[in-house]
Order: sequence, then structure tokens, then C-alpha cells
Amino acid sequence: MIDCIAAERETIEVKTAGRIWKIERTADLETLWDSIGEDEFGEDERLPYWAELWPASVLLGEWLFRNAEIIKGKRCLDLGCGLGLTAIIGQSLGADVVAFDYEYEPLIFARDNAVINAASQPLWLQMDWRFPALAGQSFDYIWGGDILYEKRFFDPLEKLFRQMLKPGGKIWMGEPVREVSGPVWDRLESLGWKTSLPLTEKAACCHTEMTVNIREVVPGPNM
Repeated sequence: MIDCIAAERETIEVKTAGRIWKIERTADLETLWDSIGEDEFGEDERLPYWAELWPASVLLGEWLFRNAEIIKGKRCLDLGCGLGLTAIIGQSLGADVVAFDYEYEPLIFARDNAVINAASQPLWLQMDWRFPALAGQSFDYIWGGDILYEKRFFDPLEKLFRQMLKPGGKIWMGEPVREVSGPVWDRLESLGWKTSLPLTEKAACCHTEMTVNIREVVPGPNM
């Protein structure tokens, strides 16, 4: 794979959460995708989804902004942070954010993007959500943007929710309206979680527009 950190960068501007955010990313996304060899693909399918900014993260950032008062001063976990937009927004709103990604490269971009936007740094971690190296029941809020695009992600994420969420905590998921993630919510309900749909709006980024749901997930009374 090409050296994403050293490669030429471009800056995109994203309007959400009450302002314009400047986000750096790799300028030549096509070369990045084409450079992936079979040995890097492997069973984990390490595709560089992080190198793009997705509309679900844009609407999730807006949702955090609308809930600024309740996340202020709270311990929050950003799942699959990618280029760092939602983690930076949460941190700028006064939350204490821990943000992680499976890959190392996006964390470098995310750290630089916090600097570009004059925001304090979240705690950036390289971590596999199948093996979370964090203290249990330590987060008031957990969020993620467009991370349920693979069915195989469900079981480890549901396990992480149980391990990491504080009593009384909430999970917010920004997800495009699409078939692959549709059954997730019924399955969560079957396992004792309560889900709701507080927001559905169109969101756009990088010439892509999608209808996005914000799903709220909380533990049911018998969990």
C-alpha cells in the first residue's frame, strides 16, 4: 500500500455542527485503493474506508452539536473514527472523547485535523473493537458513523456496547438507509436493547448525498 501519511494531501470543507470544518485526507484516493495487495486484504478485508468522509458522519456531527449540553463533560467513545470529524466535534463541544480506529494511518490524519480546526485533541487509539483495551463501563456515550456496513461487525460491536457503556449511558449510530444494516435494530431489540430513531435527514459530503438515520440505543430494563 502507498504511504498515505507522506502522500500528497487535499483539504475538504464540511458544513456541520454550526460551522465549516476543514478535513485533510489523501489526495489520490484512487491510487490508494488500487495499491492494496492481496496479502493486505486478508480475512479482515482491510480496505481504506477511513480515507473517505461519509455523509453519516456529517449528520452524526450535527446530532452531537444538537446535544452539546448533555455530552459536555461526559466520557465519550468514538468507534472507527477515521479522519476524526465526529471525535473532534465532540471534543470541541466539551466532551472527553476517546477515539479509535483499526488502522494507524487515519489516526495521524485525525490528529492533524484537530490541529487544523483549532480543537483540543481527543485521545486517539489504534484498537480492534473485537478486543477493546479499555476499562469496562467507562463511557457515558458511545457513537459511530457508518460502521455497520458488514454483518460480521454486529457481534463484536454488541459485545463492546455491553462492556463499555456506563449504566444509564446511550449509544448513537449514524447509518445510511440501506438494506445491510436494517436487521441490526431488530436483533438488538431481541437481545434486550431498546432502540429509537430520533433523526432522519439527508446529509451530503464529497459529492455524495444519502438519507441518514441517527439511531439511539440504550440498555433495556432487564439488562
